[in-house]
This record gives sequence, C-alpha cells and structure tokens, in this order.
Amino acid sequence: MTKESIFESKILPYLGKRKLSDITAKDVVDWQNTIMKLPGTDGKTLSPTYMKTIHNQLSALFNHAMKYYDLRVNPAQKAGNMGKEENKEMKFWTKEEYQKFAEVMMDRPIFYYAFEVLYWTGIREGELFALTPEDFDFENRTLRINKSYQRLKGKDVITTPKTPNSNRTIAIPEFLCEEMKDCLSQCYYNIQPTDRIFPLSKHSLCRAMESGSEAAGVPRIRVHDLRHSHVSFLINKGFSAFEIGKRVGHGGDKITYRYAHLFPNKQSEMADFLNREWNAAEEKDEGGEANVS
Repeated sequence: MTKESIFESKILPYLGKRKLSDITAKDVVDWQNTIMKLPGTDGKTLSPTYMKTIHNQLSALFNHAMKYYDLRVNPAQKAGNMGKEENKEMKFWTKEEYQKFAEVMMDRPIFYYAFEVLYWTGIREGELFALTPEDFDFENRTLRINKSYQRLKGKDVITTPKTPNSNRTIAIPEFLCEEMKDCLSQCYYNIQPTDRIFPLSKHSLCRAMESGSEAAGVPRIRVHDLRHSHVSFLINKGFSAFEIGKRVGHGGDKITYRYAHLFPNKQSEMADFLNREWNAAEEKDEGGEANVS
C-alpha cells in the first residue's frame, strides 16, 4: 500500500506519460527537485527518509526494466539518491524503569500482560497483536512467532512476519509462562486456541503506555522502544549479536549495526592483550639468547 501510494502521488503525476527508455538522469534530477519542494502533511518539506524511499521506488522500476526488458542504464542510479536515512535517537528503559512502569499497569490486566510480553521477548507490536493461545507451548516454555497483525482499511489483516528471519520460535522465561497462563484464565472466558489474545489497537496501547509512564515517573518512550529495551538488556548481560538476532528476528549483522554503540568497547582490552603477547615473545627471545651464550 505504501508503494502504491508513492507511485500514484509522487511518480506517475510527473513521469507517468514518459517511456522509461526516454527518461534521462537530468529528468530524474528535475523530478527530485520538484519532490524536494513538496509539502508534507504537516506543511513542511518531506522527511529525508521518506524522500529516499520515494527515490528507491523509482530506481527499482528502472532496475526491473534493465533485468527483464533490456533497458541499458538506470538513470535514477546515475542521478544519485535524494534524502537519506535518518539516525533517530534510540530510547529504551532499564529493567528497573520498566518494572516501575509494570507495577502501575497491574490494575489494567490486559495491558499489563501485553507489555510483559513485549518487554521480556522483544517481539514487534504486530507480532504481539497476532498471538493466539496455540502459539504458547507452556510445557517446553517456548513462543512461536509466525504471523503479524495489521489494521488496514478498516479490516483485520493477518500476514506472515516482516522478514524470513522473523518466523521463529523463542524460549521464554518460566515466570512469563505463568503470567500468560493467568492471563488466559483471568481475562477470557472460553478463549479458543486460534483466537487473538490481545485484540488491542496501536492507539490504545500507546495511550496506556503514556499514562503508565507518567504515573510511574519514568521517561516516556514509544511502544516499539520496548523492543530496543529488550535488546539493550541482553547486550548488557553479555549475549552475542547472533544470539540476540535469532531471538528478535534479525540477522546478527543488523543487530551489530543498529546497536553497535551499546556493545562493550573491547579496543583497549584487545590492545592490552596484544601488548602482553608481544612482551611474552620478547622475554622468550631474550631468555633463549641468554641460554645460548
């Protein structure tokens, strides 16, 4: 839907009557200059991230034509990208901050259990909303993530997870198993194995988090930042990027890239190690020469 909207509002009105083979790099630059002046919904210019997304959709169209229809060159690539991916500040709660928040949420059980799952598993909101009782294996203490929920055009839509890595089964702590057993027995009457456990909306979850944060006296963060909180907590406890990536549905390289600033800096430790190795080699050489003489 996002791609369709970009083509209909940002590409076709300006380039829709042109043959792909007739569009030059200069035409793309002229188009970029027009797009960069367009106002967004807030009246300001479009964000750098969104402008980059728009350009990427046009470039993908030319790449498709090169691969299947023998277009010789991608003029969008020659023109260069517009905008850039913004490095947004990554916010997260410490375990102590989360526990203060969770305590004030206990009088709102359905939200309390939802936040418990988000913080202690690191799953995405859409994955949370799609969870059903049959996804929990309490005997083996695992949680299966194989679907995601969205509300699109007034309809409930269940899709596969965001990426292939997102289709996963993760181990969950014993206390969370017990809490979810309580959730299923307290919050529902005769819930079926395939019924959604958390029939909430993003808006209601966000509002609950805002009010809970204020009541608990902790910094306000986004619901998605609970995922960052889970990752940062595991990094702080010494788990590797590969292990964390498998848990949250990312490759280890992406965890390393996105959370590099949270991993301990081992540079000084490496330098000290190399220094000790060099000194040991020198002492061995000196000892050997002394023995020979």
